[in-house]
Amino acid sequence: MLLQKDLNPALNTVTAYGDGFLEINRVRYDGAVCFSPEGPVRDVALRAAADIDAAFLQELLGLKPAARDPLAFLDEQPPAIERPDDAPEVLLIGTGPRQTFLRPDVLRPLLALGIGVETMTTQAAARTYNILMSEERRVLALLLPGDPA
Repeated sequence: MLLQKDLNPALNTVTAYGDGFLEINRVRYDGAVCFSPEGPVRDVALRAAADIDAAFLQELLGLKPAARDPLAFLDEQPPAIERPDDAPEVLLIGTGPRQTFLRPDVLRPLLALGIGVETMTTQAAARTYNILMSEERRVLALLLPGDPA
């Protein structure tokens, strides 16, 4: 399905999708990709939504542990994560042709930082990304194309 007729070359736009592929800026991708409105489209070594864990998402977003008080372990709190200034407002995760929800322990660290996480089918995530991108929102998309039919 063709999504965007007009293309702003300065912004990453999902231009089409189909069974087992995505097209961003009219370039075809057959595997999982991660991208924001500006910057490169990155291939991601991910085959299924079940492979996503908290460490993967934190690395994907470039989140790092915050400096801690050496006695903080006495409070029995998990290590704090520092939220970068350029962190996205929302992370859209397209889980392929079927919506797959992520476990709460995977989402909790991002939600604690004020980063919204939405999981949906890849087609819905592609359409939602284009809308949020056109509204100049700080959005990051992680899209799994799913298996071709």
